[in-house]
Amino acid sequence: MKKQGGFLMSQIRHLSGRTWEKMLKDSGVDMFNGAQGRILYVLWEHGQLTITEIGKLTSLAKTTLTSMLDRMEAAGLIERVPDKNNRRQIFIVITDKAKAYREKYDQLSEQMNDVFYAGFAEAEIRDFEDKLRRIIENLE
Repeated sequence: MKKQGGFLMSQIRHLSGRTWEKMLKDSGVDMFNGAQGRILYVLWEHGQLTITEIGKLTSLAKTTLTSMLDRMEAAGLIERVPDKNNRRQIFIVITDKAKAYREKYDQLSEQMNDVFYAGFAEAEIRDFEDKLRRIIENLE
């Protein structure tokens, strides 16, 4: 049997990324791109994080993150805040401007899930996501 999991995941990533970018643009949420949205999402969920923590949660490389965070800071979406107990440690926090996008982003995420899982039963979704988590564990 020829295995095509990696190829299929690559196709899904490409197509879903294109769909997500279009959804963001069509909704007027063009302040950030999909990868920056992942950064905002983990910050919305966790409050403040270090660059290393953001990298682990988003699977983005530190070099990629640094330039993205620079652009997000210039756009007024995040701030870098020194740790009061360790001046070498920097936390990334979201601004009020970024917080204002949360509700719309969550709505778009639900719409994207509806597109992604159209025609799937709840049991199929759980099974599929369990298998994806196993693949992630294998890769880590």
